[in-house]
Amino acid sequence: MEKSNGQTQFSFEILPPLKGQHIQSIFDNIDPLMEFNPPFIDVTYHREEYVYKEVENGLLKKQVVKKRPGTVGICAAIQNKYSVDAIPHILCGGFTKEDTENFLVDLDFLDIDNVMALRGDAVKSETYFKPEKEGHAYAGELVAQISDLNRGRYLDDELQNSSSTNFCIGVAAYPEKHMEAPSLESDIQFLKKKIDNGANYIVTQMFFDNKKYFDFVNKCQCAGITVPIIPGLKPIATKKQLNLIPHRFHVDLPEELIIEVVKCKDNKQVRQVGVEWCIAQSKELQKAGIPVLHYYSMGKSDNIKTIASEVF
Repeated sequence: MEKSNGQTQFSFEILPPLKGQHIQSIFDNIDPLMEFNPPFIDVTYHREEYVYKEVENGLLKKQVVKKRPGTVGICAAIQNKYSVDAIPHILCGGFTKEDTENFLVDLDFLDIDNVMALRGDAVKSETYFKPEKEGHAYAGELVAQISDLNRGRYLDDELQNSSSTNFCIGVAAYPEKHMEAPSLESDIQFLKKKIDNGANYIVTQMFFDNKKYFDFVNKCQCAGITVPIIPGLKPIATKKQLNLIPHRFHVDLPEELIIEVVKCKDNKQVRQVGVEWCIAQSKELQKAGIPVLHYYSMGKSDNIKTIASEVF
């Protein structure tokens, strides 16, 4: 961002492939987007899930499964293949503080020095997020631990000649409020705490109304938040998402967009509407001088490439 010289840059987020799939599936979706010179690529992290399987005596056995492993390996492969910064998501959920430190040490050894620090969602069997017994309950605590490593402070305070890391720390924000926050104002105060604990930049949840982003940025600035706030964008692609996105992500859809999607005869038309809407969003944000536009690809690059071709 410091090297952008006032030009809006393009970045995107990818999902690790499902267990059993090859990393080439990742490269196949990244390759078409490299012509837009992304300075960084985010790689999501997916914590463990639990399934219960019936055993011979009729009882249920709890089994841990991980459907999308490989975030660290994918980041290392991206940096090696494309020579761009890869940014792994690191979660509170599923990690003890010791696990977190070891995860960060591995990243440091691989010269991966940017991270997105997130609390993470509750597992499907839980209504609310529950931290590990020796883990972090909030992303702000995770940010503080990463900041401590940047100062050479490890969990074992008896370590001799410990080296400092150099992580640039990103955090998430919600222009329409995190679903668990009692108000947007209180949510911004929690965000401010993450910045005070050492976060360097913010990436927002997806939104479809730029006014909500601009209003959110103004409120953050009034609260004393001065770090860059990168807008997260996602083109709508199916009619099903009219219900899925508000339910899963607690994001409102503008009435004008809803009307246009409802008119569509099939998802091919929906996809075109989504692309055109996202292009318009992107151009308005670009005109406002936003340093980076960040796109949620969800593992597919064709519609993102169409948008980027019109904007960058």
